[in-house]
Amino acid sequence: MSKYVTADEAVKVVKSNDRVYVQAAAATPTVLTKALAKRATELRNVEVCHLHTEGDAPYANPEFAESFHVNSFFIGANVRHTLTAGNGSYTPVFLSELPNLFRKNVLPIDVAFIHVSPPDSHGYCSLGVSVEATVAAIENAKIVIAQVNPQMPRTFGDGILHVSEINYLVEVNLPIHEHPVAAFSKEEEKIGEYIASLIEDRSTLQMGIGSIPNAALSKLKNHKDLGLHTEMFSDGVIDLIESDVINCNYKGTLRGRALATFLIGSKRLYDFVNDNPFIEMKESSMVNDTARIRKNPKMVAINSAIEVDLTGQVCADSIGAKMYSGVGGQMDFIRGASLSPGGKAIIALPSITKKGESRIVPFLKQGAGVVTTRSHAQYIITENGIANLYGKTLKQRVSELVKIAHPNHQESIEKSYFDLINK
Repeated sequence: MSKYVTADEAVKVVKSNDRVYVQAAAATPTVLTKALAKRATELRNVEVCHLHTEGDAPYANPEFAESFHVNSFFIGANVRHTLTAGNGSYTPVFLSELPNLFRKNVLPIDVAFIHVSPPDSHGYCSLGVSVEATVAAIENAKIVIAQVNPQMPRTFGDGILHVSEINYLVEVNLPIHEHPVAAFSKEEEKIGEYIASLIEDRSTLQMGIGSIPNAALSKLKNHKDLGLHTEMFSDGVIDLIESDVINCNYKGTLRGRALATFLIGSKRLYDFVNDNPFIEMKESSMVNDTARIRKNPKMVAINSAIEVDLTGQVCADSIGAKMYSGVGGQMDFIRGASLSPGGKAIIALPSITKKGESRIVPFLKQGAGVVTTRSHAQYIITENGIANLYGKTLKQRVSELVKIAHPNHQESIEKSYFDLINK
């Protein structure tokens, strides 16, 4: 019997009380998730679990609460409402550890929804732009359903699987989810300049997506022999690779190759990584392994935050008690960079929100999550400068962080801090 079926036929294997894992980010198999949502009246208590996903997530509609429950390992905008509506939960987990939740049978997987390139002449498909924990999910799922797409780039590394490992194949021909490259503001450009000033030649970089990483990358055109060992990357690295600024010649882990676990960007990025042996896509348990990260000399980890308090505690996953995103790989890389010979751990953020509120705060909001502890924090950067907290006392940290806060807030946040601790 042919493995090729329609999406509606494939998702009939999902039963009430099953746990379904959905491949993440730009590889989100939305044809399969939409077909699953159409079965809402037939199903009860199906857990749909995943990292950040792209595109519509109709299964997350609160009116389907009896049919589906969303379990986010990293919360995307398309499912954030489920946390307040009651049809969703968040599981805190380091990205390095997520595959182990499946391999140790802590979270058994019944069905895995994946998104692959068509089988080659030898019968091998590629997970393309998102490997993360999907390999572990495939290994441990009872049934694997693949959305097969000729527009999915073929990438090298852990995401190669034989068609025999897939139970059902659903053919589609759709563009991969894209994130357009956004222009950066003058404040973000200044932050990028400060970040670039800390990066030495022969450093290895980790960064995320967005205007601040892009601003930093734009300032590295005269650097030499940089490496790339990162959870994810976007379009900002392409010009640096093509101009030999990023060549990965001095990395300690997988020398000569750029390493990531997922990608998201424009079609230019997807065309660039397609069939490109310089790019290695590995599982998050390897990419985010602190022991491997620290082997890269001059490892530079660049991460963001929602707010940072005056002692150096970094909240990156919630706004007060309201969950916003997740732990992700921040601590994996902050620790790995800190332990690397000559490494630097950087948290970069604008000094104020769009509403003008300070993001350097005397104390984190009530209920806020501490993703990076004060003892792990090293460099904090805003458009107003660089605060180096390493080896500093609490009083010294307050002084350093007040200096990089927005001038309109410096006096008030310092006063608020000392008023409370001196009570």
